[in-house]
Amino acid sequence: MPLVTIPKPDRPIPAAVVATLATAATMLLLDLAWLGVVARGLYTAALGPLMRPEAYWPAAALFYAFYVAVIVAWAVFGADGLAGAARRGAGLGFVAYTTYELTNWAVLRDWPAWIVPVDIAWGIALTAVAALAGKFGERSLLSGRGIRDTAR
Repeated sequence: MPLVTIPKPDRPIPAAVVATLATAATMLLLDLAWLGVVARGLYTAALGPLMRPEAYWPAAALFYAFYVAVIVAWAVFGADGLAGAARRGAGLGFVAYTTYELTNWAVLRDWPAWIVPVDIAWGIALTAVAALAGKFGERSLLSGRGIRDTAR
């Protein structure tokens, strides 16, 4: 018996690639729109002196790569249908963004309490929609029809 066995993938590689790309594109577009346009003034008012003039892109790239991988593995591949992917994404977003916000609130002086629920709500919505997009991409490629089995 071999010491290491490599599991066979339970989905075709192209479906996994499409799921990952759909998740990543959705997450990046929505988060950049939120951070750069919609809520820019909110964050500037709340965190002004703590903010960099421009994002530190190596750290941002590492975050997005890691978070997208977790969304795909947990929410997209872990769900049977679109609704399940959205629910799992929302749960993951709640855990990830709540951890970040409560840690900052606990250890950073002058972290504004009012931004905690705003960021948590954004994390829940963002992660749910990104997971939904990933599952939709995976399903579209596998079924050739797009939406199917939305009840699960």
